[in-house]
Amino acid sequence: MMSENRPGLSPRALYVEVAELLRQRIFMRELEPGSWIDELKIAEEYGISRTPLREALKVLAAEGLVTMKVRRGAYVTEVSAQDLSDVYHLLSLLESDAAGVVAGKATEAELAELIALHAALEDAAQPGTANADAFFAVNEQFHMRLLEIANNRWRDQMVADLRKVMKLNRHNSLLKAGRMEESLVEHRAVMAALTARDAAATALRMREHFANGLQAAA
Repeated sequence: MMSENRPGLSPRALYVEVAELLRQRIFMRELEPGSWIDELKIAEEYGISRTPLREALKVLAAEGLVTMKVRRGAYVTEVSAQDLSDVYHLLSLLESDAAGVVAGKATEAELAELIALHAALEDAAQPGTANADAFFAVNEQFHMRLLEIANNRWRDQMVADLRKVMKLNRHNSLLKAGRMEESLVEHRAVMAALTARDAAATALRMREHFANGLQAAA
């Protein structure tokens, strides 16, 4: 149970905390796409009033994770085929550009970090012990670190919001037969271009990675 009267906790901090709790429940499918969010039940569960809960829902609505319907309340967003296509298109543009930047500017230490993350990705996809959740987590770490190295905070914010929407569909793509292995092969191609310091090839390989990801997710 949460409390609105904890020492040192501002109302702003409370609704941000509630937003994160709900965000994770959406990502974990505890709150399914299309499902109605019972505000009264959740407020009682967390031991809070509906005011910080509603502020939290506004945050999630701005991120695209929640859809507010007039006189009907809040619902977990359902991602349409067009939504998914639009999200992947934008991510492809933004992350392929970042990948090209990284190929040209990354230090040896930064490149070593990406190589280590890719090695962890290989481990997560080992036959017999493959773990889709672990693979997804490491894959996200790789992409986020690449963006950090590219160092454009405006792009980072856009990608972060788009990836939240993409997570609503994540299991549909990774659990398709053979997709994890295909994704790994694509990552190897990105890494080969990165380590060769070939910006154009790195950007191209990243665009191909997103194009294939969209096909698997559709």
